[in-house]
Amino acid sequence: MVTDLLIISIFPLAMAFAAAYDLFSMTLPNWISLALIAGFAVLAPLVGIGWETAGLSVLLAIGALVLTFAMFSMGWIGGGDAKFFAATCLWVGPESILAYALYAAVFGGVLTLLLLAMRSMPLPAALYSQQWITRLHDSKEGVPYGIALAAAGLLVYPHTAFMAAFGG
Repeated sequence: MVTDLLIISIFPLAMAFAAAYDLFSMTLPNWISLALIAGFAVLAPLVGIGWETAGLSVLLAIGALVLTFAMFSMGWIGGGDAKFFAATCLWVGPESILAYALYAAVFGGVLTLLLLAMRSMPLPAALYSQQWITRLHDSKEGVPYGIALAAAGLLVYPHTAFMAAFGG
């Protein structure tokens, strides 16, 4: 019962916090990625993920971190996005990592196009009092890519070993 509660709370809540935090602040704090890493370390053995699969997940997450930090160094994504992507890769595992990356890319592209369209229109005066909206509307700001990463994570999570163990 406790394991089931952890399965349906840790990852989905981390995704929700990340998306909301990035939307309102354009940042992804390290504590979300650290919570995902700690949650994986605690929950993986409880759901029967063996050392080999867990090790492969860790290696893939490290590879994802290297790749996303290269993207960060080129200014394509933020550092928080890079860490969050890698931490999420732990949870989606080897079986879903490619789907996660593809969904994140598609959702990120759609999000970027929506923001570009929004930024090309004048912001209604009534919204100027909302700092997070003016930040989103500012063409000098980036894209809150954590929203796309979180949406992709939630889309593939039902197909992971964690959800396979749910109720079992």
